[in-house]
Amino acid sequence: MHDSPSQTSPRAIADAYVETLADLDPVVGTQLGIRPGVAELPDVSPDGLAALAGAQRATLARLDTVDTDGLPDVERRAARLLRERLTARLAIDESRENLRNVSNLFSPVQHFRSVFLLMPTATDDDWAVIARRLRNVPGALAGYTASLDAGLARGLTAAPRQVETVVAQLDDWLAADWYRDFTTAGPDALRADLDAGAAAATDALVRLRAYLRDTYLPRTAGTPDAVGRERYLTGARLWTGADLDLEDAYAFGWEEFHRLSAEMRAVAREILPGAGVPEALEHLERHGEAVEGVEEIRRWLQALMDEAIDALDGTHMDLAPPIRRVEAMIAPPGSAAAPYYTRPSLDFSRPGRTWLPTQGATRFPVWHLVSTWYHEGVPGHHLQLAQWVHVQDRLSRFQASVGGVSAATEGWALYAERLMDELGFLTDPARRMGYLSGQMLRAVRVIIDIGMHLGLRVPAGEEYHPGEVWTPELAAGFFARHTGHDAGYTTSELTRYLGMPGQAISYKLGERAWVAGREAARKGAGDAFDLKSWHMAALSLGSLGLDDLADELARLR
Repeated sequence: MHDSPSQTSPRAIADAYVETLADLDPVVGTQLGIRPGVAELPDVSPDGLAALAGAQRATLARLDTVDTDGLPDVERRAARLLRERLTARLAIDESRENLRNVSNLFSPVQHFRSVFLLMPTATDDDWAVIARRLRNVPGALAGYTASLDAGLARGLTAAPRQVETVVAQLDDWLAADWYRDFTTAGPDALRADLDAGAAAATDALVRLRAYLRDTYLPRTAGTPDAVGRERYLTGARLWTGADLDLEDAYAFGWEEFHRLSAEMRAVAREILPGAGVPEALEHLERHGEAVEGVEEIRRWLQALMDEAIDALDGTHMDLAPPIRRVEAMIAPPGSAAAPYYTRPSLDFSRPGRTWLPTQGATRFPVWHLVSTWYHEGVPGHHLQLAQWVHVQDRLSRFQASVGGVSAATEGWALYAERLMDELGFLTDPARRMGYLSGQMLRAVRVIIDIGMHLGLRVPAGEEYHPGEVWTPELAAGFFARHTGHDAGYTTSELTRYLGMPGQAISYKLGERAWVAGREAARKGAGDAFDLKSWHMAALSLGSLGLDDLADELARLR
């Protein structure tokens, strides 16, 4: 006999929703490793988006039948996260943002390529699934253009900057013949099927590029980069799990900017006596430690993560054997400039992986890569997201996977960088400058992301264009001046911020919640506080929205 909805626990409802989601969005099934052999791609047409929203509303209705008073903490947290995440997603649907979803990182265009990097390739049967999925790329992209057409009919368009950037990405993918290059590793027995699938997928990219360049882009003329307060709050809710006080967040960004500026100036003098921060950054880029070669830097990053695992396990963390495995990878051509991480499958058959976009480089200064790989790999994203998989039997599957909130995950990863500094792993001035530069980048993100989208002014007392209203051009100068990144990286980052309102602020605001939660727990426990125990308890909570994160962390002992 099946439980009636009123007798079903929040965890069971959340688990059922993940199964429904994996059916509606087969990319999710591949990411989690729960739909082996499935070759379909998501339907992102208007009908497909409506079906997903209907499933979300039905899940919320089912959750409404559950009396959450007096539930155990694990059920209480599962219910709160599920309700918050589905509500945030439905707000995006109701605002029709999905009908103008064009960006350089998380739009369907990128998903319909990156999913192939997550698929098993060990057997001929695995490659047969890849061949079938390649043939589904044209239909999936046709559904995507149908949604963009529906947005055009309503006067809802992405900004020209986003469209131009995706067209440039498609140029890169087509120049690299990406799908055909990917399938060259497949078995000879399936060569005809793989070649046919790669050709079909490539032709679909050609059609999408033509549509975006020749049909969609001209219709976007006059669409501003900035989205305004209402759309920004909707986006920020999605990325942070909180209804934010944006003026408070903007002020916090400036506070962090000034704190970090002072620390960077001090470290710059250690690197190059008498130098300022820009000179020190240029010196590190040109003359600091560097690794030559793409495969060489991949191996170097792998060794860095392996060393971090050996140093932390048993002292500051307790890591289960599957978590000790993480792979350093090179991102495919045409990726956005920022490094990233992909989580393990739920059975650990596919490990967690870090990805370095080379942007055509063959020489890699490492001063900033050390803290970045503490962020992306160990003890950052990998330890948190792999730990969720390890303890999934104590959580809902939703909490351990697709219910992730950027403020909680990116906040932990930024806290992880801070932790490595606190533990003495960044005493070398060059590597510490890399850490501070990364922290500064996240503080600058808060300032310019909120500033650009809301049209705020630079505070009157600041040195940089005081009193002026933030624009992308003003933000580009500020970003380059205080992070040391080149023009290409700066452009990629600004496009990302403008295309995903509220995502860029989730790092620093999340880190603030992690630090506040730790200090509250330390104060509450007094001399009995044990940092290793707190870390493992915190890493085992599963996903949380920013509204809940600091409070839940403070309760841990």
